[in-house]
Amino acid sequence: MTDAELIKGCIDENAFCQKSLFQRYASSLLGVCHRYARNKEDAEDILQDAFMKIFSKMSQFKGDGSFEGWLRRIVVNTALKKYTTNRYIKEFTVGEITDPTVANVNDVPAFHHLTEKDLLCLINNLPDGYRIIFNLYVIEGYQHDEIAEMLGIQPGTSRSQLVKARLLLQKEILQVQKVAV
Repeated sequence: MTDAELIKGCIDENAFCQKSLFQRYASSLLGVCHRYARNKEDAEDILQDAFMKIFSKMSQFKGDGSFEGWLRRIVVNTALKKYTTNRYIKEFTVGEITDPTVANVNDVPAFHHLTEKDLLCLINNLPDGYRIIFNLYVIEGYQHDEIAEMLGIQPGTSRSQLVKARLLLQKEILQVQKVAV
């Protein structure tokens, strides 16, 4: 089935089309969820909530842009809602990083030995506020003005949280190097 056929079927609440859509996109969208969630269970909850929204808002997809991009945006917004409507929002202002002596990551040999899985693990261990902004800016490609609007913060807060996230990642990569040596 084509995406257009699946979309029409989902609008008509056809269970077969809904299941087919889920099977087609669940694994890639779960990867997006994992970037925002603290653990596997949270990622799966986000995915489930996102699919509920996807099915209820399917008629709003007008065909402008890619369908997968539309799905990803719903998943990202669902993840953000989870973390901005509960206790995790506090982390946007917690955890000052002021160590100016953190080395340039490009100078650290351990950086070259990190696998994608290792790097994603380090990103996942960031405080939620840092991780969310890092993912939105670096991985999803949003600009600070867009992030600020999505999260209800100032663009300057988004910029400072990104800097702090990068510094904390650099510090963690240096720790990995010390352990590896």
